Amino acid sequence: MDIFVLDTSLFTNPDVYSQFEKDQIGAVENFLSLASHSRVQLYMPTSVYEELNKMVELGSLKPKFEMVVRIRSPRRFNLMVPAEFVYEFIEEVRYRINKGLRIAEEHTKEAGKLSESDVGKLINKLREKYREALRTGIIDSKEDLDVMLLAYELDGILVSGDEGLRSWADKVGIKLIDAKNFRYILESSAIRS
Repeated sequence: MDIFVLDTSLFTNPDVYSQFEKDQIGAVENFLSLASHSRVQLYMPTSVYEELNKMVELGSLKPKFEMVVRIRSPRRFNLMVPAEFVYEFIEEVRYRINKGLRIAEEHTKEAGKLSESDVGKLINKLREKYREALRTGIIDSKEDLDVMLLAYELDGILVSGDEGLRSWADKVGIKLIDAKNFRYILESSAIRS
């Protein structure tokens, strides 16, 4: 039986959840219906489930969600990850911080030449470029790390639309699927009566 570890992007990214239905809550309902009739095990770390509950109002779907998806944190104190992963992560963070500093320096020089009314636009541009430089393509939250660690621990298949999370999970050998194909996988593993 395949084990899948779910990230919030399955339910919060419209490009991903629309495979179940265009409406977000309808998508969660359809996902739960398909998942409850499939021969797969589904997991979600507690931190990710809490994040999901802040982003999507599950309401009356909460009990069914908890019956279908096992909510469980990775065993962080017992889990060993490759040291190479830590080295690469630190190098990547250092590179991104330096890139962010260069972006801030460029925008600071440009701000001196602008009128006060244009400075606000420049600040918004700075924020966008800075966020992109530091957060795109990297694990940038404890929730991302929990999803990755749980998939690693369970030798599960990671289901996420987050490219940074997918990229880093691939570096440590975690099995991945494109989250946009998850409906097909659930339908293919449905219990036939």
